[in-house]
Amino acid sequence: MIPFGDLRAEFGEIGPEIHGAVNRVLESGWFVLGEEVRAFEEEFSSFVGVNHAVGVGNGTDAIQLALQALGVGAGDEVITAANTCVPTLTGICATGAVPRLVDVTADTLVMDYGSLEKAITDRTKAIVPVHLYGHPCPMSSIMAIAGNKNLVVVEDCAQAHGATLGGKQCGTFGHTAAFSFYPSKNLGAYGDGGAVVTSDQAVADKVTSLRNYGQTERYYHDDPGVNSRLDEIQAAILRTKLPYLKKWNERRRELASRYTEGLKNTPLTIPVEEPGAESSWHLYVVRTSNRDGLQQHLKDKGIGTVLHYPVPIHLQKAFAAMGYVKGDFPASEQACDEVLSLPLYPYMPEEHVDTVVKAIREFFG
Repeated sequence: MIPFGDLRAEFGEIGPEIHGAVNRVLESGWFVLGEEVRAFEEEFSSFVGVNHAVGVGNGTDAIQLALQALGVGAGDEVITAANTCVPTLTGICATGAVPRLVDVTADTLVMDYGSLEKAITDRTKAIVPVHLYGHPCPMSSIMAIAGNKNLVVVEDCAQAHGATLGGKQCGTFGHTAAFSFYPSKNLGAYGDGGAVVTSDQAVADKVTSLRNYGQTERYYHDDPGVNSRLDEIQAAILRTKLPYLKKWNERRRELASRYTEGLKNTPLTIPVEEPGAESSWHLYVVRTSNRDGLQQHLKDKGIGTVLHYPVPIHLQKAFAAMGYVKGDFPASEQACDEVLSLPLYPYMPEEHVDTVVKAIREFFG
């Protein structure tokens, strides 16, 4: 059996350090918004290359609070990609804003900036580019459009921990960025967690208040806010794992390169990186018109795969009120019919990559 992912393998290497971090919190007797969160925020902001990080409950909350801190609210429109995970839209909707969509590029499947300007109206307040699968969006073009239209930008970095564009980390281009620390992420907690990063002190202060009931000092609240706080145990775990992130990303890149080399000259469309972009390789996603047949073939061989994502946002029942119909975003729709994520994680043996490649080549004869 070759699993799609294996967090137990990670724990097999760093388990003693994790136990030490958790015990440190338990012995301290302080479990919410304490020293571990403060230290992680400092360490993670330094890693990303921004002045501030604010730990929150999850990546969805991070999108919501980042937008709210930038003044986005009821009646505003927020543009994002039609090919993304539902939580991106959930975070936007939680602000009271109305999500609007643009299609993705056919090669990297990230926001098509050529369609972006056409989607902007006099109600548009913000753009949420999604660094899908870990590949950076064309941020220079997106920021230029945002600047011309006086819009704020919140990067969705849920899959892009450590990804770079022109040598700069994803999360440093927009006015703010939202990260998720869901367990399967390149930097994952052992439960839910997220962060908003920014170099704007006022925005960081606003998110810090909003995550804790809008409190500015104890029992004094300037906004209704929410309860969305990264807890001490998860912060301690993330602090333990952060020093490994660069090594883990490098290993993902090595395995992705092995896939790419092994899958050359097959009918698959294999992932590419735009010039100057370095993916975090959160996922290795191939495409084929016979996706379902290939997935079943790999399942029969004991190889785990996942679809990221089988239904585009505009065709989800939950977002029917946006008014889009099938055919509005052809690149996103085609991707959802064709994508298949292959096993990829830092502790994956190279021979497992070779086994997956062999099985794919057998399928295509």
